[in-house]
Order: sequence, then C-alpha cells, then structure tokens
Amino acid sequence: MNITKQRAFPTIPNKNICVSIGSILAVQLFYEKLNFGDIFGKHKSKGLDLNSLLIGLLSYKLTENFSIKEAGKWLNQEEILEILNLERFHERVLYRTLELLGRNREEILSDILDSLFSVYGFEDTNINLDWMSVVLYGTKSKLGKYGYSRDHRPDKLQITVGISELAEPINIPIGVTVNRGNVLNLEHFSDTYNPNLTEAYILLCINGLHASVFPIQFKVPSCVF
Repeated sequence: MNITKQRAFPTIPNKNICVSIGSILAVQLFYEKLNFGDIFGKHKSKGLDLNSLLIGLLSYKLTENFSIKEAGKWLNQEEILEILNLERFHERVLYRTLELLGRNREEILSDILDSLFSVYGFEDTNINLDWMSVVLYGTKSKLGKYGYSRDHRPDKLQITVGISELAEPINIPIGVTVNRGNVLNLEHFSDTYNPNLTEAYILLCINGLHASVFPIQFKVPSCVF
C-alpha cells in the first residue's frame, strides 16, 4: 500500500502589505466620540500632528503591541502614513510624543475623565486604591530596592506600584504610581492619592483585604500616572 505524505504549500514571500484597518477605525471612532482631538491637540501646535501620531500609536498597540521602535517601523509604512495623513518620521518622534504626554499627564487624565463622565453619564462612585510589588530581573533601575516581596523573591530587587480605579459599577483604572521597592504602602499612599478636591470615598485595599472606608476630599481626575 502506497502512503502519500501530505505537505503544506511552501510560503513564497511577496510585497503585499496587510494592515489591520479595523483597529485604526475603532481608535478613530472613539477618539472623536470622546473629544480626544481637543484634549491632546492643545499640547502641541508645531511639527507632525500629535493626534495622528497618537491614533497611529494606539492602533499599533491594539494590533501588534511591541516596542516603540517597532511601532515606528509599522507607522512608517506608506499605507499607514496615507491613512493617518502623516509624512515619514524618525522613531524619536514617538519617544518625544510620549515625553510630552508624561509632562502633561495630570491635565490630560483630568480631561479624559471629564469626557468619560460626560459622554457616558457615569455616576459618582468610590475609588479603589491598592499597592503591589514587581520583581526586577536586572540591576539598572534606580527605583529597584530590596523590600517585602509579595512575589516571594526577597533575593531580587523590586519596585512598588500603586493603582487607583473607579469602583463599581464603572471599574476603570485612573492612575498608576511607581516607587522604590522598599517603600511601604502607607508611605506610597501619599503618591497614589492626590488631594485635589471633590467629595468621594476611598476604599483602601491592602493585600487583597478591605482595610478601611472613609470619606475624604478627592477629585477623581487628579490621580497621577
């Protein structure tokens, strides 16, 4: 009996370009719906259009989500540049764009949250705060310190991370703070909580346990990235 071995057809390279247009259209839709053009556009008036760069970067993150360097290569494809109405640019432009967002992060986050509450009619709710540690497998980070390791790796340097989110029924993260690995939760609290005023409640969640609930003065849009 003759046995025929089935083989897959060999892959032949070509110059065809595949672009995930769905991701770009989705980003453009919500970018316009949430008025991100005005929110981000006011922070840059010269050079390449900031909104086009951000739409492209967000689209890339929803499509492939590798490094900023790879994002630069993806965005500099002729098809993508045409869709976003951009000229070819160096990858350093993306790094400068992220630096610009970082310098204006508090105002940007405040504007985004105002837009979310306005568009979707979110009700006032609690704020959840929690802190955790992240192990570092290197020694170069200036924030890397030895401390209490929730990952059971006391032999490794770590950083601590604070998270704030709008509680139920919204459940949207609104802030992240990064600190040294030996900073305790109570000390880190002052960074994660940024007291710009509106009546709200903070629900402290430490190591997964609800530690306390108390009324404080807190403005939702003021959390720090």
